[in-house]
Amino acid sequence: MPSTAKRTKSASSSKKKTAKATQFKLPKKYPISFNVNGEKVETETYAHTSLLYLLRDLGFTEVKNGCEAGDCGACTILFDDVAANACCILGVQADGRDIETVKGIGTIDNLHPIQEKFIEHGAIQCGFCTPGMIVSAKELLDKNPKPTREEIKAGIAGNLCRCTGYVKIIDAIEAASKIKPSKKGK
Repeated sequence: MPSTAKRTKSASSSKKKTAKATQFKLPKKYPISFNVNGEKVETETYAHTSLLYLLRDLGFTEVKNGCEAGDCGACTILFDDVAANACCILGVQADGRDIETVKGIGTIDNLHPIQEKFIEHGAIQCGFCTPGMIVSAKELLDKNPKPTREEIKAGIAGNLCRCTGYVKIIDAIEAASKIKPSKKGK
């Protein structure tokens, strides 16, 4: 009989532990402010939310979700003028920073020369990698206006493309580098 009493007591205490374990408190949201493509954004985000998800939730769907591990480059943005994978940055880290997506580089009515050359050279196939490729190419050409083909390959090394085989992308970036700086716009 004593063993039955112990089992009952154990069952009763495990119910109490379960009740405590099911109490859930929402995590805190943090207010942040940053610029995207020259426009100020003020929002709140959880400490664990990636910049990729934050941007997409705010409507910046040109920042593509590929791998969520920093391997594919589909989510490449300019983070204070440095190409970075948005999936590897926490949203709270954007506070006070400047972010540029592919939409900040050029518009349908005013394409950036890199965008023009991607179209002219057929460097766009399915288009999934294109925003990240263009952002990486922009950072490269801003830092090195006349890169060699090897430097172009190194500049886009963090971006994966399954469709083009990279030759057309490299050709497009090389062609964009030959345009006079005054026409490059931003």
